[in-house]
Amino acid sequence: MKFEKHIEINLPNQTAVDVLNKETELSKQVIKQAMTKGAVWLSHNNSTQRIRRASKILNPGDCLHAYYDEDVLSSHPDNAVLIADEDQYSIWCKPYGMLSQGSKWGDHCTINRWVEKNLQPQRPGFIVNRLDRAASGLMIIAHKKKIAAYFSQLFQQREIDKRYRAIVHGEFPESKDIEFEVDNKSAISHVKKLKYNKIVNQSLVEVSIETGRKHQIRKHLSESGFPVVGDRLYGDADREEKDLCLTSCYLAFNSPVDKEKKIYSLPDNLLPRF
Repeated sequence: MKFEKHIEINLPNQTAVDVLNKETELSKQVIKQAMTKGAVWLSHNNSTQRIRRASKILNPGDCLHAYYDEDVLSSHPDNAVLIADEDQYSIWCKPYGMLSQGSKWGDHCTINRWVEKNLQPQRPGFIVNRLDRAASGLMIIAHKKKIAAYFSQLFQQREIDKRYRAIVHGEFPESKDIEFEVDNKSAISHVKKLKYNKIVNQSLVEVSIETGRKHQIRKHLSESGFPVVGDRLYGDADREEKDLCLTSCYLAFNSPVDKEKKIYSLPDNLLPRF
């Protein structure tokens, strides 16, 4: 089942769960679960935000928005893995299928929401860098807005060293600089071969990027004749059975706390393998 419903509130002292129960076919228990997962929004005084508390009292003039999609709400990706807790920010390994950003249909599958619910002591989580849903690897979660702003500035000024590992189809050359536009913007990727598996005709490569365009690595490798294994979007969808073999494996930057150089790498068991 999938629907969206927008309900103008005309009467006082009504709760969100009661209104949704009356206006939809959903039980109160299902509504509460959907609210917890970020599928219900409230417009109040020219501001629209998610609401998660079922007992929230609504005011006349409010508008309640329900975005219900069973497929979205039933999705449960693997857990994120904590790499380092630095108090004001933390470093995580995002698994395949977990989102960097939610939608109006829910946010329970996003890494920042997962971190907010599971990191102890609990803290707010602000997204700093993004990975595709199909990609995995290192992400920075800031726990204060000023820390998030610091990291955003580092990314904009290209002062964060980011490296990725991927398994690609074919025997990749020893190294290759790939430079052509992505979405009409300059994009540069530097790729070097780490290992070649002749049996499956696949190469393990390391990639560093000077720019951060959407799907840059996947597009660059595919258009160079070496699509990432598991890439159903830019590779051969009919032959891909594995998850996308693209992982953010290395981050280095000056800490927002004391400006000292920090380096984070994925442990071997989280790196892509043949």
